[in-house]
Amino acid sequence: MQKFSNVSDLVNILKPVNPVYCIRPKCIEISTNFFKKNFPGKVLYAVKTNPNETILKLIIKNGIEDFDVASINEIKLIKKLNPKAKLYFMHTVKAREDIADAYFNYGVRDFALDNKEELLKILESTNNAKDLNLFVRIAISNEYAEIDLSRKFGALSGEALGLVRLCKQHGKKIGISFHVGSQCMHKISFSKGIKEIGNIIKKTKIIPDTINVGGGFPSIYPDLKPEPLENYIEEIKKSLNNLKLPKLPEIICEPGRALVAESGSTIVKINLRKKQKLYINDGTYGSLFDAGVPNFILPAKMISNGRIQSKKLTAYNFFGPTCDSLDYMKGPFLLPNNIKEGDFIELGQLGAYGLTFRTKFNGFFSDRIVELNDKPIMSLYGSSGNVNYLVA
Repeated sequence: MQKFSNVSDLVNILKPVNPVYCIRPKCIEISTNFFKKNFPGKVLYAVKTNPNETILKLIIKNGIEDFDVASINEIKLIKKLNPKAKLYFMHTVKAREDIADAYFNYGVRDFALDNKEELLKILESTNNAKDLNLFVRIAISNEYAEIDLSRKFGALSGEALGLVRLCKQHGKKIGISFHVGSQCMHKISFSKGIKEIGNIIKKTKIIPDTINVGGGFPSIYPDLKPEPLENYIEEIKKSLNNLKLPKLPEIICEPGRALVAESGSTIVKINLRKKQKLYINDGTYGSLFDAGVPNFILPAKMISNGRIQSKKLTAYNFFGPTCDSLDYMKGPFLLPNNIKEGDFIELGQLGAYGLTFRTKFNGFFSDRIVELNDKPIMSLYGSSGNVNYLVA
């Protein structure tokens, strides 16, 4: 993998015709160190967020040995990179064949579920194994999340009680989990989830061996500036103490976006300017899905490449390179007024889902990946690993 000191050097040396995806290893080091230092329990990386092998190796190198996996292929990938890694199969709907493969061939013992039918599948597919760690995922409000997951996953209160009792009977250990939704913008969502777990404990008289507070920890975007992550973790700690349990269960979390978002960016080239519409060579079918469908506003900056930038900024929309009109990114993206065809733009916060959603639709695809040593456009993390707001 080629390495460059900064984006300007990259553009000046490569003069890329196609999009270039950039990885900043230092960002991974800082974010993983923050969670390891501050979270009161075990940190699982949510593999779906960015399954690129370089990213996974950096995650492992920086001390994360536990992974939230959603498919048998994610299981195979992690075991290839780190045979000793502990995997948690946290997708609540799994194929029988994948459950059996995970259990018998890859040593997976931790499985999530949110209904009785899935529990029966797990038991039958593992030949009623006696060493299962079963996680009941409960439904909670995702009202503060940019992407709502509650409509698809989670057992409602009444059903959760019965599932917890059944899992207590059939599992070696039992866990209760929830998910506040992707890019959660308010820490209170975590305290609400933990409070709901407390209600289940009171009604069932069953204290879980593990409490999983899930993912949803946010990153920073131009229009989405959450509280410092330290505040989220303090809220979790306070809420756990409010359970007033004789002994606190093991606590785990599943960050994805907060660990990797800042580590990735994409360099795009302008193919055409129509007033405030910029037609660029990557789009929603490439690494910019988040800028299209959920309409995240990505941090953007023009790369000078020897040309003087106007100090006056203009709000632009983006269109990707495909012939589909859905390949559209509303923005607004603030860039210099004199930007034109042939100029390069860096779009940040693409370490989360930027590589995950890429397709080869219309023949537009670039797999060129390089490494950078400069700072990201925006960051929640200071260089020491303490959370603060930094705009490079």
